Amino acid sequence: MADTMTVLVTGASGLVGAETTARLTAAGHTVLALLHRRTGLVRNDGTALTPGPGTLVPVTGDITRPGLGLADDDRHLVQTADRIVHCAAVTDFGLPEEQYRSINVSGTRHVLDLALAHRTPLVHVSTAYICGERDGTAYEDELDMGQPLGNGYERSKLTAETLVHKAAAEGLPVAVVRPGIITGAARTGRIRDFRTIYPVLKVFTRGLVRSAPGHYDAVLDLVPVDHVADLVAEAALRFADAEGRTLHAVGHELTLRDFSDVLAAYPSFQVPRFVPPSLFSASALPDRERPYYDRVIALYDTYFRRRVHFDDTQATAFGSRRPTARGRTYLRRLLDHCLRTGYLGAPPPREPAARRPHGSPQ
Repeated sequence: MADTMTVLVTGASGLVGAETTARLTAAGHTVLALLHRRTGLVRNDGTALTPGPGTLVPVTGDITRPGLGLADDDRHLVQTADRIVHCAAVTDFGLPEEQYRSINVSGTRHVLDLALAHRTPLVHVSTAYICGERDGTAYEDELDMGQPLGNGYERSKLTAETLVHKAAAEGLPVAVVRPGIITGAARTGRIRDFRTIYPVLKVFTRGLVRSAPGHYDAVLDLVPVDHVADLVAEAALRFADAEGRTLHAVGHELTLRDFSDVLAAYPSFQVPRFVPPSLFSASALPDRERPYYDRVIALYDTYFRRRVHFDDTQATAFGSRRPTARGRTYLRRLLDHCLRTGYLGAPPPREPAARRPHGSPQ
């Protein structure tokens, strides 16, 4: 293979897709960016993606349609891809099952059809939370263990990844990356889209829901978006090393106790109380809290009772490094960014600098 290659990236306008595309073009490769509409790509920091030294080629398509809904010219172009990176997915919770099936399952099937037709190596982005509702260690080589799934999103991603492993058994070169809960950049906490855990933080810190079912030793794995994109791009670039592996892109394990302690350090925040699930009754919540519980917290409450650790032995062997900041430090970065942007209310006023006595050194 030549030093440079052509990579088809589905979901290229999404958070992980855009950051992965940026890394691939920065490395000098051509990215065929599959988009619903030919719009510019926006990076996590809110700036327009300017490719270079590689090339960015927008391709209009739809993964829910056979052949990705490509026009003839684009179909021929896509057939030149040396790799496919499948990032496209709907990740919101609480959607109709048909939407998950259409995008996450059928969409993956259509991408696999393209990959199988040309034996094009595939990097598939899944989720670590196909582990379902369980305690203990979730290993990278585990798939369908009969685990109960927490929601329709997890079910669809497990089904999709099962299709990918079936294609691998049929000879398709495959690597899988499973992120934890994708959150802001490692150093700055910055995030383009306030999704995943962010609506939960808003409801809790504003006191819109003051109690929820959960265990204080339950664990949430928050992973910086840049770490996920680094690993996805690296799997595409070093596919010979990634092939056949499932890589957990995980980051900071924080217990609900960690969350509570960090939130308590912010005077403007309310801190939720977690009640053992067997003792919690949503019907007993005050009337003003019920709508917020039903629309937001109930979609995520299975995450508040999972005492799960994600093993990342294969990711580490591949060369991935976990983010280095401590979990509580990272959570504070996320919260500080939310305050700076006004997402979690107005930022606290800055205290005036102390006046120096006349004649003191500067």
